[in-house]
Amino acid sequence: MSDNFDLEERTAKIGENIIKFCQKINVSLINESLIKQLIRSSTSIGANYMEANGGNSKRDFKNKISICKKEAKETEHWLRMLSICLPEKRGILRELWKEIHQLVLIY
Repeated sequence: MSDNFDLEERTAKIGENIIKFCQKINVSLINESLIKQLIRSSTSIGANYMEANGGNSKRDFKNKISICKKEAKETEHWLRMLSICLPEKRGILRELWKEIHQLVLIY
């Protein structure tokens, strides 16, 4: 199956890509909390998707998927805030945002 349709792989990969991106940022007083929030929300998408797949019921699955969507929307927000702090990184931030936005639309 293509990675594009494998949501477990896709959500893990976006979390990994955001971690790698954040490791390259020079941390400042302003962006430190944004980076932490971004890492938390972006990696939570994959964790909740894994939980959804292991759910005990349709209701449990739907609940976890709704959390995936909320975390993805939150990640969009943190990427936007970082683009203000790091205007020189807007290109890569935009690419990360596009992938996250696709996940929002899927969920």
